[in-house]
Amino acid sequence: MADASPDPVPTADRFPSAFTILFGLVIVVAAASWFVPAGEYTRQASALLGRDVPLPGTYTVVDPAPQGLWAVLRAPIAGFYDPESYDANAIDVSLFVLIIGGFLGVVNATGAIDAGITAAMARMRGREKWMIPVLMALFALGGTTYGMAEETLAFYAILIPVMIAAGYDALTGVAVILLGAGVGVLGSTINPFATTIASDAAGIAFTDGIGLRVVILILGWLICTWWVMRYAARVKADPTRSLVADRRDANARHFHDGAKAAVSLTGLRKLVLALFGATFAVMIWGVASQGWWMAEMSMLFLAAAIVIGLAGRVGEKNFVEAFVNGARDLLGVALIIGLARGIVVVMDAGKMTDTLLHAAEGMVTGVSEVVYVNVLFWIETALSFLVPSTSGLAVLTMPILAPASDFAGVDRSLAVTAYQSASGIVNLVTPTSAVVVGALAIGRVPFNRWVRFVAPLLGGLIVLVMGALTLGVLL
Repeated sequence: MADASPDPVPTADRFPSAFTILFGLVIVVAAASWFVPAGEYTRQASALLGRDVPLPGTYTVVDPAPQGLWAVLRAPIAGFYDPESYDANAIDVSLFVLIIGGFLGVVNATGAIDAGITAAMARMRGREKWMIPVLMALFALGGTTYGMAEETLAFYAILIPVMIAAGYDALTGVAVILLGAGVGVLGSTINPFATTIASDAAGIAFTDGIGLRVVILILGWLICTWWVMRYAARVKADPTRSLVADRRDANARHFHDGAKAAVSLTGLRKLVLALFGATFAVMIWGVASQGWWMAEMSMLFLAAAIVIGLAGRVGEKNFVEAFVNGARDLLGVALIIGLARGIVVVMDAGKMTDTLLHAAEGMVTGVSEVVYVNVLFWIETALSFLVPSTSGLAVLTMPILAPASDFAGVDRSLAVTAYQSASGIVNLVTPTSAVVVGALAIGRVPFNRWVRFVAPLLGGLIVLVMGALTLGVLL
């Protein structure tokens, strides 16, 4: 029988879901339209951004346009498609998310990703110290390319027994996976659910600013890896220094009994992994040199899913089931994007968007670019606790904060980097994240002890991000 935990891992059940939070914001925004002054900027076409942008200093007050119950109920629909507010439409992004989900579903059906990570673990057995950086690099690669998060939950039951057998503890196993994938998302380079969606909402290509994000990714991985290896070495030298030392024996019995069988890396799965990586390489090439965007990228991932299905010999029925199930897994993300953009629709209809921009313009006037970009990071950090969905936060904040960056003389790509870094840091520790809560529950690590372990590391990551943003402004 499992031991009773004196510090149960909290659940996110009592905290409102992202849907509830965002719909509540729709109501708040509609109510605000009755007393927030309406206003507009003069706009002109920007060849760089391919859309009209507001001109600083041209804000004027206009007649109010209060939004009522009809606007509130219409917002989630209009967020997907609103002929009167084309820039707020999310149908192309949402469809892209669903197709990405189908693509990942087919890849997962081949077992290639599971097999690749399992093979790396097997090759490092007996050299577990070096397993930590290798595995954290693999998980970071998944995080930075396709936002690997919920997919990691399958690996805890495989890795934790290995770490315990090597003389470490369950927390080490949790940290390798959670921090590895988490720092990848924090330093997202081509992550469709963070960088791509945020860049789309900001009106720029997701390849803009990718160099700085690579720097954040590499340095963040080095910091997290050093932190985990340092803790693991300390535990191995003196098991009483483990933060979960009181449940060491119980965990050893539990994870030994519950260990899962490894998945073999066959030649076919190696081919699938090669095609998987090639798909993202082609996406970067298409966006950077061919002007691709949502429609073309959706076509690419659909075609790649078909090719991988054929190469992996998934079979017609299994292919369709895997693709549909994969898309279903991300349906919530697609709906959140539409709902979040519905907030922008209500703000635009109530003529409040430019009023908020005007307020931001006043705040950044006379403020240095360095101060502005770091304040922006902390704004996104605070909002990440309120809106735990990375995609929902992107489409909620970028339509406001990206144009505000123009007023401050800060490149919009830095606004995207500030957003995704803030969201990535918060989602390493927030109890509203299903990934964090699920990982700690599987690893039998109390939340308060995880906070003790990760708090100093978060401080280091914050310093890294703020330094990188500052460097991005100065260069």
